Amino acid sequence: MTDAELAVKGLDALEAGDWDAAHDLAQSGRGVLCAWLHAHLHRVEGDAGNAAYWYARAGRAPYEGGEAEERAALRAAAG
Repeated sequence: MTDAELAVKGLDALEAGDWDAAHDLAQSGRGVLCAWLHAHLHRVEGDAGNAAYWYARAGRAPYEGGEAEERAALRAAAG
C-alpha cells in the first residue's frame, strides 16, 4: 500500500472512531503523508510534544486550523 493509501485509510479509521487502527496505519507508512497523519493523531489525543515531533518529520509546521480542517487538507494532499 502506498503512503497516500495508508494515510487515507488511517483517516477513514479515525473518522470511524478507531484511533488505534489509524495509529497503526500511520506507523506502518514511511513517507511524509503518514508522518503528517501521525502528527494529527497525536494532536487529536492532546499530546502536543509528540505531535510536534511528527509534524517535523513530515516537514510541516503544526497545523493552525481545526482538526476537521486538517483532516480535509491531509485527505486532499493524499489525492
